[in-house]
Amino acid sequence: MVGVKARRVLAVWCLDWPAVAAAAEAGAPATRAVAVLSANRVTACSAAARAEGIRRGLRKREAQGRCPDLLVAQEDPDRDARLFEPVVAAVDATVPGVEVLRPGLLVLSARGAARFFGSEEAAAEQLVDAVAAAGAECQIGIADELSTAVLAARRNTIVPTGRGAEFLAPLPVSELSVEPALAAPERADLVDLLRRLGLRRIGDFAALTPAEVASRFGTDAIAAHRCARAEPERPPSAQTPAPDLTVEYRCDPPIDRIDAAAFAGRLLATRLHEGLAAASVACTRLVIHAETEAGEEFSRTWRCAEPLTPDSTADRIRWQLDGWLTRRSLDRARAARYGTTGRGAVPRPEGNGTTAYPPGRRPDSVGFEADSTGRVADSSERGTSSPGRGMGSSGRDASSGGRGIGSRGRGSESAGVEENSDGWAEEEVPGSPITLLRLEPVEVVSAGALQLGLWGGVGEGEERARRALVRVQGLLGGDAVRLGVLSGGRGPAERITMVTLGEEPVPAADPAQPWPGRLPEPAPTVVWVSRPQVRLEAADGSPVWVTDRGLFTADPAQLHWGRRSWLLIGWAGPWPLDDRWWTHRFEHGFAARAQVLLDKDKRALLLLGYNHTWHVEGLYE
Repeated sequence: MVGVKARRVLAVWCLDWPAVAAAAEAGAPATRAVAVLSANRVTACSAAARAEGIRRGLRKREAQGRCPDLLVAQEDPDRDARLFEPVVAAVDATVPGVEVLRPGLLVLSARGAARFFGSEEAAAEQLVDAVAAAGAECQIGIADELSTAVLAARRNTIVPTGRGAEFLAPLPVSELSVEPALAAPERADLVDLLRRLGLRRIGDFAALTPAEVASRFGTDAIAAHRCARAEPERPPSAQTPAPDLTVEYRCDPPIDRIDAAAFAGRLLATRLHEGLAAASVACTRLVIHAETEAGEEFSRTWRCAEPLTPDSTADRIRWQLDGWLTRRSLDRARAARYGTTGRGAVPRPEGNGTTAYPPGRRPDSVGFEADSTGRVADSSERGTSSPGRGMGSSGRDASSGGRGIGSRGRGSESAGVEENSDGWAEEEVPGSPITLLRLEPVEVVSAGALQLGLWGGVGEGEERARRALVRVQGLLGGDAVRLGVLSGGRGPAERITMVTLGEEPVPAADPAQPWPGRLPEPAPTVVWVSRPQVRLEAADGSPVWVTDRGLFTADPAQLHWGRRSWLLIGWAGPWPLDDRWWTHRFEHGFAARAQVLLDKDKRALLLLGYNHTWHVEGLYE
């Protein structure tokens, strides 16, 4: 009897998990009818959808006909597994030793849970509450064998010890193939054959002797027969707990100098990679955590496309601490100069009565000129135009070290970046020396996942540039550097996808597709995201727009941009845009592009007209 109790298995089954995950990703309420499709047929649906008459195997059109309000989602195993992870963590926190059979179904040994909580019923109640706290519903099944427990979970039943075969006997033989995690693909053919032979119940199939099944059916039939007879099976395979790879360094004395930060970074990197090597893993996302004498806590997450090496880890630690300590020194100097310790200090007059502007913020003369972001713009428009797309230091950027997210406060992962009244983005910085450093690898891969090529590797110049960008990110924060990746699209802005440097350069759309109607080559040198407004006029000063036939209302002769004007020595277009008309991107539903050539600067502009106004979309040089 003791041996029998040791084999008790507990199964946790989350009903209709693919539909639940699809609804959660779409933000739909739990009462919404949801259907998951594969090859245009329903593979899973919610209880609300079944109440409307939707069943597995229905075609999409028929399912939508039965329920017009149906939320349709495509089958996505990655989504199901990703959203099921919080449920697994909740169950594992309640009863350790979880084995996931598939997203939505997991098993574990029931003996320890029953002994800890007092009974199998009490353990089942605790697990139901834990899964509910994770935002899901589940049913529990407990039996002697794994397959019996899974079938019992579908009926929310606890099978008494030694009564597994009795529980299975009255069930339809189709139950042997209902769970894909336990049945081979050919199990459906076996069930169909058993039905045609008159064996319609599991008990009928279990009444056959093992010799009769082995001599007349295949290998999968033998496994199904053992399941029908509730014979001993393998126990749940508990996952090995992940090794604790976090390393700490107590700074004595506290760190307030860059040279001490470099020493601490090298020491911590060595200890971290010794632990990673012992666990046969490599780190791709690392959290650098710091505590100060005043009790402040700061953290930054570095995401890397390639696994970190000891040298690259030490560099990131040094750069991060250098950034924090440098910003701390600058804040002190700024407070001394501006006479305040708060952010948003207003520059005070110099001795000659002039205003001291921050670096790079002094007004310049009017005209075309490249500003600090690499954007060519008219200085009269400066302050209203956002930087163009490309490699720069604006918006949601990236680094080869990855995305750094500053945070403040205990247990916080929120961004600690704010903007002062000058428009400068400022990050919370330590107010006192650093007393504790902690490295936490939050994402690891197998040590053999990285395979560098023998030829065509990264050159020395590119590696220096990459290290410089990582250095910039360490000083300015994680959202400081991005790279443009060629993407698919018709307009110039659509053909650029900004990707975090160090992450996989995956474009938003496939550039190899034909994309009919796209802007012909060459592409503009500079693309304006803000699309500043301009006025296009004819020779008599009347505004130029586009007629219903796709022609200019008059030949364009002048272009006015802010306080400057240019005569036009050439133009091309207009080309009406009719792509994605159903998205209502423009107020009046019409847009067109045109190219104009300026007389003085010999530069060409790409104009985008919508809402009866022309905008600068790109610049040709």
